Amino acid sequence: MTMSKSMHHTAHKRMVIKLGGSTLEGLNEAFFDNFKRLQESGVELIITHGGGPAINRELAAQGIQSHTLNGIRVTNEAAIKVVQSTLIGQVNTALVHELTTAGIAAMGLNGFDGQLMVVDFLDQETYGYVGAIKDINTSLLEALLGVGIVPVIACVGATEAGQALNINGDTVASEIALAVGADSLLLVTDVNGIRIEDEYQAIATPSLIDQWTEQGHIYGGMIPKVQGAIDCLRAGIPSVQIVGATLVGTTIVATSELLSS
Repeated sequence: MTMSKSMHHTAHKRMVIKLGGSTLEGLNEAFFDNFKRLQESGVELIITHGGGPAINRELAAQGIQSHTLNGIRVTNEAAIKVVQSTLIGQVNTALVHELTTAGIAAMGLNGFDGQLMVVDFLDQETYGYVGAIKDINTSLLEALLGVGIVPVIACVGATEAGQALNINGDTVASEIALAVGADSLLLVTDVNGIRIEDEYQAIATPSLIDQWTEQGHIYGGMIPKVQGAIDCLRAGIPSVQIVGATLVGTTIVATSELLSS
């Protein structure tokens, strides 16, 4: 159970797909078609997901205050109970059901299952019940991938004492991708990639992204996504893609030279 990249004993390509935002409210046909096409071409797939919209609805219904700080949801004791029950009890099960119905073998998991994600408090004073990943049980994921099952991971971690902690969705996706030695990380969002002056960009590099951000073309919710993507590249994930529900969008690589290889 180390955080190091697991050794590739097979020639299988690996991809981590992070579902976020409104894509979680229902996936379309194109998603399942492209997902199955990837599987048929021999790619091993892992899904991670948050559940912002569902959590926000539930918090509002219960009158619980919650805000984000530096892209992280500040989570008090009442809110972590809602996050845990909503993500694991509603979003994860609905997602697994959708995949299964589409003929994809999938299994729902969260940080408590087989000590999948052991966490510590990120900074309890600032963020409350939010976790930083300390350990990922890659052998559990390897076992599932080995028998053709898609792990579907909810972004809830467990401390050694058994306390549930909320973890940022993009963080979970990149940490899992690094731990299993993924070739690519797909961040599935509400838009088909990065759009500059009404045109979706097929390819981006960190230097282009910095330029576009400075010029104001990249703004709002896209900023943490592209920054997360750059962090992933720096950490050693070969490519990160920001895509829409069809799984097509912008591929971000460290330098454009890598594209010819």
